[in-house]
Amino acid sequence: MDDTKLLVFLLCFIAQFCLSISASDQVNSFQSVPDLEKSMYMAIDGYPCVRLLNLSGEIGCSNPGRANIVAPVARFKTANKLAEPSALMVSIEQFEELFGRLSNDAEFSRHVVGVLVESGSQLQNGLKGFSPDKKFPQAEFAPYQSGHFEWNPIGSGLMWKAYNFPVFLLSNSSTSALQEIALRNEKRKKSYTVDVADFNLVMQTTKSGTRDSESCLREQTCLPLGGYSVWSALPPMAISSSEKAKPVILVVASMDAASFFRDKSIGADSPISGLISLLAVVDALSRVDGLKDLDKQLVFAVFTGEAWGYLGSRRFLLELDQHSDAVSGLDLALIETVLEIGSVGKGFARDDKTFFAHSTSETATNGTLSAIQDAVGSLKTQSTKISRASKSNPGLPPSSLMSFLKKNPKTSGVVLEDFDTAFTNKFYHSHLDDLPVNINSSAIVAAASVVARSLYILASDKKEIKTSALNTININASLVEELLGCLLSCEPGLSCELVNRYIAPSTSCPSHYVGVVLGEPSSQPYPGNVGDVPRFVWNFLADKTAIPSKNLSSTCPKGCSGNGEMCVKAETDGKGVCVISTTRYIPAYSTRLKYESDTWEVLPHNSSDIMGEADPVWTESNWETIKLRVYTVQDTRFDTWILLLGIAVTVLSYIITVMAKAFITKALKRD
Repeated sequence: MDDTKLLVFLLCFIAQFCLSISASDQVNSFQSVPDLEKSMYMAIDGYPCVRLLNLSGEIGCSNPGRANIVAPVARFKTANKLAEPSALMVSIEQFEELFGRLSNDAEFSRHVVGVLVESGSQLQNGLKGFSPDKKFPQAEFAPYQSGHFEWNPIGSGLMWKAYNFPVFLLSNSSTSALQEIALRNEKRKKSYTVDVADFNLVMQTTKSGTRDSESCLREQTCLPLGGYSVWSALPPMAISSSEKAKPVILVVASMDAASFFRDKSIGADSPISGLISLLAVVDALSRVDGLKDLDKQLVFAVFTGEAWGYLGSRRFLLELDQHSDAVSGLDLALIETVLEIGSVGKGFARDDKTFFAHSTSETATNGTLSAIQDAVGSLKTQSTKISRASKSNPGLPPSSLMSFLKKNPKTSGVVLEDFDTAFTNKFYHSHLDDLPVNINSSAIVAAASVVARSLYILASDKKEIKTSALNTININASLVEELLGCLLSCEPGLSCELVNRYIAPSTSCPSHYVGVVLGEPSSQPYPGNVGDVPRFVWNFLADKTAIPSKNLSSTCPKGCSGNGEMCVKAETDGKGVCVISTTRYIPAYSTRLKYESDTWEVLPHNSSDIMGEADPVWTESNWETIKLRVYTVQDTRFDTWILLLGIAVTVLSYIITVMAKAFITKALKRD
């Protein structure tokens, strides 16, 4: 009788266990492997720090080996002593403190295998500043010997160092999720599970011995940084005309920014505020009658690659020397004055609302400075002022004009900035230089108003200009606001109506990282090899500076065969419009590189290229899709217990089977 009770009890236990498993299967049933993966892994959104190389070595981040890095998530402040390899979460306020400790504490750094940087809304308000660039950005290219001058006093220089662990900037939503995970790990110190970060972030060259630009280009494991600059003439140039070419007033701005995190290079104040101001100037002047009758030719140039050794401006000057197709119609000897629109987005950060004019030399730029003051006077407003930069400055601040001055020390040029002796932008070349906190649209409109009227005065060549003529030159403030939303935010971002009027962007969120040169550099590149922002700038300038085609029935683009004709807006509907415009792409890459037979070659230093000696020849290592995910793993001790429990269940099952067999046999014999 006792055997019977025991058998019934065991059978009921097994039945209940099977029913619980069955119920669990119903709740957690999966239709496919992706469903199973989603339940196991949490994908983390964010922006990686990537590996870059130059002629002397590497900077940026990479995995130390070829495999993924998997480590528990811990918070920096609660992880003063790490007992095991960990992925540290750090706020932007603690970023420099952490990296300083990693440099000075070998025992601590040995256990840090990854860094997760928190995001947050309006972080700038609580920070004194954050700039991972140097205190004198790109001092090696300065046309003067004052490399220790601090244009960027807040700069830490962290983005120019190499790190053998991945660093990942989290999105806002991922920051919240990871903060919860880190807290959960702290509470689970005696638990059998832990949440880990899995960095699928193999950022390194793919062959041994390719740890610099020259070797990795030879082995084709990297590509040079660069892209395409754009220039445009207003009004269009009559290239084939026998008329004497006019002196050129060149207006310059940059369109690329840098950051510790590749795809979070926003650059709202530095330099995109200057780019937006330039586009607004072109729009305003395009509506002015009689530009073709002015004594001087207006030319606008937007350079890319300036954050990485002034690639755009230096290549532009080399193309001028070589009289290439990319600069057909332009002559370096005809460039009389260069006016650069630098960082102007914080021009109204002070009560006096002052911009500063940094000039190459007082004598060479008297005419330009005078025109600027006349332009300010014509605005009839006391709120906007232009002051000459302090004479205590060693020279020009970091700017494209440095390339021109290195080429010709007698260059007449002025850079309009929102600072005097040090950057007003406390987030220079960081992911925090964004909209709306760091710039003011009214400052951009004011700067554009001054530049537009100054250019008209300069192009008139000191002729008496009626106030009524200057009063017709007005900046479209609505266009400036629209450009801010298109170029500096994800909503609407590049999906905005203005951008979609000209191109079909590949992404909505804009990033102003220069990127890499794809394919063979050309003055007529394949559109797929040109970034969204340069394509938009090209179409915008071509459209605004154009005059209508004489053959209105011509089909675009093949029908644009007339003199000076080109096709704009071709991406929007596959057709486009034929217009007469002098707008060109200019390849932007190191002057020490040559593309031949589908490969890149580093050229020896040319003594005639003064800035080439300082050129690091930046390249970006090849890499696949970068991913980060989080999942839960069990402690090995827990696995041991599971194994022992499994053995126990097996033995128990065997005993039950033997007992059941014996009981049934005995019962049958009684019957």
